[in-house]
Amino acid sequence: MPHRTSRRTLLTATAAATAAAATGVLAVPSTASADSTNTSTDRRLRRIIAGMSLEEKVGQLFVMRVYGHSATDPDQADIDANLKEIGVRTAAELISTYHVGGIIYFTWAHNTRDPYQIAELSNGLQRAALAGRSRLPLLVSTDQEHGIVCRVGEPATLLPGAMALGAGGSRSDTRRAAWIAGAELAALGVNQNYAPDADVNVNPANPVIGVRSFGSDPASVAALVAEQVKGYQGAGIASTAKHFPGHGDTSTDSHTGLPVINHTRAQWEELDAPPFRAAIRARIDSIMTAHIVVPALDPSEDPATLSRPILTGILREELGYDGVVVTDSLGMEGVRTKYGDDRVPVLALLAGVDQLLNPPNLSVAWNAVLEAVRGGEISEARVDESILRILRLKSRLGLFRDPFVSRRGVERTVGSRAHRAAADRIAERTTTLLADPGSLLPLSRRSHRNLLVVGADPASPSGTTGPPTSTLANAFGELGFTARALSTGTAPNQAKIAEAVAAAEGRDAVVVATYNVTATSSQRTLVTALVATGVPVVTVAVRNPYDVAHLTGTGVAASLAAYSWTDVELRAAARVIAGHADPEGTLPVPVQRADDPTQVLYPVGHGLSY
Repeated sequence: MPHRTSRRTLLTATAAATAAAATGVLAVPSTASADSTNTSTDRRLRRIIAGMSLEEKVGQLFVMRVYGHSATDPDQADIDANLKEIGVRTAAELISTYHVGGIIYFTWAHNTRDPYQIAELSNGLQRAALAGRSRLPLLVSTDQEHGIVCRVGEPATLLPGAMALGAGGSRSDTRRAAWIAGAELAALGVNQNYAPDADVNVNPANPVIGVRSFGSDPASVAALVAEQVKGYQGAGIASTAKHFPGHGDTSTDSHTGLPVINHTRAQWEELDAPPFRAAIRARIDSIMTAHIVVPALDPSEDPATLSRPILTGILREELGYDGVVVTDSLGMEGVRTKYGDDRVPVLALLAGVDQLLNPPNLSVAWNAVLEAVRGGEISEARVDESILRILRLKSRLGLFRDPFVSRRGVERTVGSRAHRAAADRIAERTTTLLADPGSLLPLSRRSHRNLLVVGADPASPSGTTGPPTSTLANAFGELGFTARALSTGTAPNQAKIAEAVAAAEGRDAVVVATYNVTATSSQRTLVTALVATGVPVVTVAVRNPYDVAHLTGTGVAASLAAYSWTDVELRAAARVIAGHADPEGTLPVPVQRADDPTQVLYPVGHGLSY
């Protein structure tokens, strides 16, 4: 079935500027290389660098986590965590001690409680940074990919993730989603987003990328990556394409191991490179490295983060990229497998990195770099090159003019009615109907009014969205159905399965939220048992769309893919199931047969409509 084209028109530059003005967010033209030829800007920045101490220069290279909701007055538990992991009490003390150039926000570090708290934390961090001798503003970053990776939750606007947007296939929706996300982050004082994911997910068993990718077709992924870069940077924040040179074909998670990508150089050019080339053409502000080994690009078996042939030889020299290069987290096992924590940051800088992200032990990493410069292993001129790129980015973002945000900006921008309505519309266009052999859908309130919603309830990516079963049940209730939610988990035991079967008695239909179903998964046993009751069963894959392959033959009445379990995508799935929206999404990845992975069950572009 051909891939559907969007009925929306591409957001024009004029419209973007108008929207930016309406939300109070400055649309800053952002390029990776424009300021490199701006001699007046560079002269000013070089004067700043010349006045910095070596310790301040080294600090500028680091982007660090810190616990607490406040820069100066965190909770005691966060003070204890900071003392244990970093040796400081507060974020302000971290900045004054190590002169760090950036801070990264995490939900688990209690940085993102609510929009007003986040904005005040950002302002507090900037005040602490400007109080230092060098008076340099901070890059404040986070991973706000949306979908399954989301650090700032409701009441901020939640948006479909990359694979959902790939299913929608709309460049304008993809750019609009990034612009909304960027505008809200900017209002919170977050000026660097580690998104979009530019990996091409050609391996269904990929444990770390999956739905974080726009899909498996390099050209389609490249087009949507470029749109997200334009959206984020048009909203006034820095965008980061990740994970170079491409993390899409691995069965190992680089958080816990060191993946090896066995693509040939020709395969890399064909499969992995196009999205990064597109990002560079779109003038991406920063690119994140991958902790992966690609022998065809560097036979030394060093991870790409530490590979000069990959980062300098290919990214800098062949692709012509002169923007900021940031490592993936240096606390991940993939970069720590071969070298110690004292060598990793030094080797990363020698490879061509500019920003060193989240080392496990900042004192060890910071002092290792300092000693490498003092001992001549790294020249101070090499450090200055990276600092110049970092300061150019800060300058382009307007941080030297005014790094602060306002409560009024938060009120007008974050979670606005217009943003949330746009998110709902975009999500509807991503929901994919994969199978409906008996034409059960859409469900009618007349014949299928009484529903049971069961299935997996994975932990929320943002910590603020509801369990999928409850979210779906509530959404059906708002649409006029009677719906009961029953969580059976990702590995239901016989007792849970029996409970679900009993609860299905007298229902008109059962909706099952599935999560990464495998051939041996008890989720499949659950679905089979529910089908045996004679009640029509509808499955909704709330992560990878490959679940349907393992449910074929069970007698399921209909199967959909939502690509995430966040509220916006589940509400959209409910509206599609109920006929309040048409299923417009189509698969951005192929689904292979479970019994014969060499055969395709549903190809790229497959998707049914009413």
